[in-house]
Amino acid sequence: MSKTAAYPSDPRIHTDAKHLLGLGRQSRALSLLPRQPARSILNGRHASRLRGRGLNFEELRDYLPGDDIRSIDWKVTARTGEPHVRVYTEERDRPALLLVDQRVSMFFGTKVYMKSVIAAEAAAIAAHRVLAQGDRVGGIVFGDTDVAEHRPQRRAAALTRFLSSVGALNCSLHAELRPEPTVAMNQILKQAAQIAHTNALVCVFSDFDGLDEDSETILRRLSRSNDLILFNISDPSSHGMLPKIKLAVSDGEKQIEIDSTSPNLSDRIKDALDRRLEQLQIWSRRYGFPVVPMTTEKPALDQLLRLFGHRGGHR
Repeated sequence: MSKTAAYPSDPRIHTDAKHLLGLGRQSRALSLLPRQPARSILNGRHASRLRGRGLNFEELRDYLPGDDIRSIDWKVTARTGEPHVRVYTEERDRPALLLVDQRVSMFFGTKVYMKSVIAAEAAAIAAHRVLAQGDRVGGIVFGDTDVAEHRPQRRAAALTRFLSSVGALNCSLHAELRPEPTVAMNQILKQAAQIAHTNALVCVFSDFDGLDEDSETILRRLSRSNDLILFNISDPSSHGMLPKIKLAVSDGEKQIEIDSTSPNLSDRIKDALDRRLEQLQIWSRRYGFPVVPMTTEKPALDQLLRLFGHRGGHR
């Protein structure tokens, strides 16, 4: 892994495991359970409601007075001539898989935070809530060349290991980083599909750079058997550059100057980013998974509280 800072130099630019672990105490109002506040984004027109834990088949037995008639197995009843019911028990827990994008494309921000920080904090908050509600938590933390996979477990130590990976990769991002990418977005989505077979909660925290036609197939597969939520991390610059400013942009090796007074430049940048968001929204409507919009302008916790129906944000 690339060079890693021992502590984040600025909480708006980097975040570490200690900070991410501390977010659990501040996020207790949030819930990722099926019952959501009326104003929650998960109750929106195109958003799927969380399914909650699944059911395990326990036994087939004779019908008893008071049993729910909806549980009657009519095929067995017809074959035996006696009413029988199918008995199910709720799963003890369900797995949650959190995909956290820490690629160089996420190390960007023109307002308050880097996109990589918002993704890391939002994923940490979700991880805390999943474990607090008694479910298993794990995830895939990925950069341009590094991938850390954590299989879902219901243990505090598993949460610590996951957030340590998030913090380490986040702190390894710096302006001089010039990776030769070996990790693609679709590769991570396929890896998630291999882990989350059915009835899992899959959350992706990313700017979704690198989506293509193959991405649709993988996202459809993930959403068919699981609850899929995409947290789209964007920067205000995606809505258009400020007028009459000049920016020097560098990849650490080459540098170019962007002049926003240039005709149509801001529109071209905005159109490119709008197309990416539009594609996500099309797939959201087509396959029923929500896209949760997040920005670099405000702390992740304040945004999540508002998006999940809690007015006023964090105090």
